[in-house]
Amino acid sequence: MKAAELRNFSVEELIEKKKDFKSEIFNLKIQMATGKIENPSRLKILRRDVARVKTIIKEKKVENRLEQD
Repeated sequence: MKAAELRNFSVEELIEKKKDFKSEIFNLKIQMATGKIENPSRLKILRRDVARVKTIIKEKKVENRLEQD
């Protein structure tokens, strides 16, 4: 997902997205171990998506903290 799309979500929705991405990574790793993975490049994409989500969550938390001061 693009960062611009992710910025439209709330922090709670982003946390849920991160959980979804992590579970998909887990499933792909199992497929890789059994040799049944169809698209191994999907792992790289998902890891980057998780990093994007974490970055945006942190940005939103810092933004909220600055607004409260």
